[in-house]
Amino acid sequence: MSDQNSNWERGVLEKLALAALQEQRRARHWGIFFKTLTFVYLFTLLFLFMGWLGDSEAALSTGKHTALVDMQGVIASDSAASADSMIPSLQEAFGDKDTQGVILRINSPGGSPVQAGQINDEIRRLRAKFPKIPLYVVVDDICASGGYYVAAAADKIFVDKASLIGSIGVLMDGFGFTGTMSKLGVERRLITAGENKGFLDPFSPAKPAHQEYIKQMLAQIHQQFIDVVRKGRGKRLKETSDTFSGLVWNGEKGVEMGLADGYGTLESVARDVIKAEKIVDFTMKENFADRIAKKFGAGVASAIGYSTQNGISLR
Repeated sequence: MSDQNSNWERGVLEKLALAALQEQRRARHWGIFFKTLTFVYLFTLLFLFMGWLGDSEAALSTGKHTALVDMQGVIASDSAASADSMIPSLQEAFGDKDTQGVILRINSPGGSPVQAGQINDEIRRLRAKFPKIPLYVVVDDICASGGYYVAAAADKIFVDKASLIGSIGVLMDGFGFTGTMSKLGVERRLITAGENKGFLDPFSPAKPAHQEYIKQMLAQIHQQFIDVVRKGRGKRLKETSDTFSGLVWNGEKGVEMGLADGYGTLESVARDVIKAEKIVDFTMKENFADRIAKKFGAGVASAIGYSTQNGISLR
């Protein structure tokens, strides 16, 4: 009788142990499932945040709308305001069948005349290709120099009375270290093939001929800038002796001078001028991988000697 009881107890314990083991396995499986689900969710959010799953919200757009393209920061080949970023965004904005008008919102102190010129040219091409779609510039804090070079291609420019606008000029900056080198007893040994190859070398004395040459080149680029502004603004521009001097003005003065057409914000221009209150952002978002690649490329270029000490800038 005791053996039967013992066998019965052992059987119950085995069943309980087996049930506990099965429960642990089920719990482990559900734990793995939920951990995997959480990982996929977080990874998807990361992709969306970094911009890997789409360049803009334009793919989700439906119905008549105002197309927005943002140009923020310094205009340079490796920035978010580069021609490579702005031009595809503008093309997509103009090409959407439901776009009633395009707003280029600018908050930029300027930058590369080459990049600004490429964006200006593309705006003119798109306005000619899509004559029924207007393009308006809305200025946030600042639209100066290269930023204004781009803005001059718009149908109209809207500002806040306290916005900064203008700075129609060109500069080339750098440093000279010859005095410091002399005090430290450092000798510069520069070997070149070509009498002007060491042009504006910061460790060599400045040559008057080189300085005169660069002034002439800057004057040519300045004249290109002036021509772009005159062509874009036309008779609205009220020229004075200071208009192309490189000065910057607030928005109120800019309207008086014909550098801008009036006051407006993104929302007010979309609502009252374009008559399409819904705004869809077509700005191409640079993803994390692209940013890393650009920074890596810039670093490599600098390391192998493709960077320069002096740069021409519309700032």
